[in-house]
Amino acid sequence: MTVQSLYNLSPVAQVMLAGVLAALGPLTWVWLRNRRSPAARWVQALTLLTLFLTFDLVLFGAFTRLTDSGLGCPDWPGCYGHASPVGASVAITAAQTAMPTGPVTHGKAWVEMVHRYLATGVGVLILALTIGSWLLRRRGASAAGGARAAPAVNPWWPTATLVWVCVQGAFGALTVTMKLFPAIVTLHLLGGMVLLSLLCAQAVQATHALGGLATASLAHSTRRLLWFCCALVACQIALGGWVSTNYAVLACREFPLCQNSWWPDMNFHQGFEIWRRLGMTPDGIPIDFSALTAIHFTHRLFAFAVFAALGLLAWRLRRSAALRPQARWIAGLMLWQLATGLGNELLGWPLVAAVSHTGGAAALVVVLTWTVCASRGAAREATAVVPASGVSPHPSSRLSA
Repeated sequence: MTVQSLYNLSPVAQVMLAGVLAALGPLTWVWLRNRRSPAARWVQALTLLTLFLTFDLVLFGAFTRLTDSGLGCPDWPGCYGHASPVGASVAITAAQTAMPTGPVTHGKAWVEMVHRYLATGVGVLILALTIGSWLLRRRGASAAGGARAAPAVNPWWPTATLVWVCVQGAFGALTVTMKLFPAIVTLHLLGGMVLLSLLCAQAVQATHALGGLATASLAHSTRRLLWFCCALVACQIALGGWVSTNYAVLACREFPLCQNSWWPDMNFHQGFEIWRRLGMTPDGIPIDFSALTAIHFTHRLFAFAVFAALGLLAWRLRRSAALRPQARWIAGLMLWQLATGLGNELLGWPLVAAVSHTGGAAALVVVLTWTVCASRGAAREATAVVPASGVSPHPSSRLSA
């Protein structure tokens, strides 16, 4: 029996070409729609489109994980040393014949490779965004006679995003080569959320620079609550990722009870030993079901705190006319997360509910980032522009494509 190498870089050029081809469509669409517009508008449109496609990539990543397709190709970056499952057909058929319900099947291999193609395509779009931002800054400096002109988005933002997407690629490789190591998979999920936040911040900056976004001042207590909610949501996403990567969703099949108890048997020490293989303790012993229960129940309990904090934040944001859209989004996403979370537990973790739950978390990250960025500028100018009202003179706040 031959041993499959975890890293095989021979198809890397073909995989990168697939990513370029995946990015050509969005790039062409942005260029056709904005070819007569200023360069700043092109950068804004590309940022918004990249944000949208990154959101889709996060959803497809959840689909890949939830269909057990993460090891559909057990090497990286290709599939058994080939750029697609077509070339790896013989090896995949042999693995599927040996284990018909195992991690490697033709369907799972395609899901995994499509995910890699899409991720590479997003990387190409972020590279294009970085180059475009630096060129825009250089053009502005030339127009200003060599002086540094302030671009719509500081080009260091997309540069940092490009570095981060490379880090994400490394975590994607480790996800495969370390055989779905729970800590690595959870970090990969969190990295995707950070990528969404970075792109959203740039989209808000670009839209604000073009005059399409109003800002609002917030009371200091509301600003602190907003940042507190950001921290809570980040912790809850990490806990949700830990639940998913440890396959602990079905540890509790009832609500509000768990295993017919308000406080079931739980092994928190074993459940939250971070650096270990999937389903094993660091000593190589299978983890107990009570550990999975502890993981699930902690995520459930923390959800109550997140729900209460977000509800208070949405209520406070409604006082600002400019931030009422964000308040409505937060309230709606709270209900969405409640419905999909209960759907996971009560309906046996159906795929649609599980992917939708991840999508709701990603949308919360985007909306909270949008809120932070849309209120930051006015908060700095509050004493000079709006001394005591707490409301920006601008009537609305929205992103425009």
